[in-house]
Amino acid sequence: MHDRNMYEENDEIPKSKSQVKREMQRLRDLGEELVDLPLVSLKKFGLAESLHDSIILAQGLKREALRRQIQHIGKLLREEDDAAIRQMLSQISQPQRNELKAFHEIEQWRDKLLDGDDEVINQAVNRFQDADRQHLRQLVHNARKEHSQEKPPKYARLLFQYLKELRKT
Repeated sequence: MHDRNMYEENDEIPKSKSQVKREMQRLRDLGEELVDLPLVSLKKFGLAESLHDSIILAQGLKREALRRQIQHIGKLLREEDDAAIRQMLSQISQPQRNELKAFHEIEQWRDKLLDGDDEVINQAVNRFQDADRQHLRQLVHNARKEHSQEKPPKYARLLFQYLKELRKT
């Protein structure tokens, strides 16, 4: 009963050991994400010099040494504002996710065109306004032909590049 009154006065309940461990694991995970960033992106964070140096050091380490260095980075991250770091990290990685999504969309269109018929070509022309129907048909025809002859996928690559250009416009 005495303990309850003490907590009510401070309005702060001490964290459980498990909660502390989960928080430390999240900081280590954040540290791993920072280690995976290129040096140019890392400079945008404005981290403390010791943390920045530790991350750069970790980028050159392997296996157990890397694990220990990430533990150290997690310890240094306790003194940083991890919410701000996570926000910047999401802003940096958002364009990469958009590029990956666009890449997958282009791959799907290429596969549909190679597997489909004239209706798929019409859909592609409707999707990509600047598409030249005749050029698109020629690329699809040549890609199908080389696939049936088991040749290297030269025209499939050209089709992919053409779709990539169309998506940019």
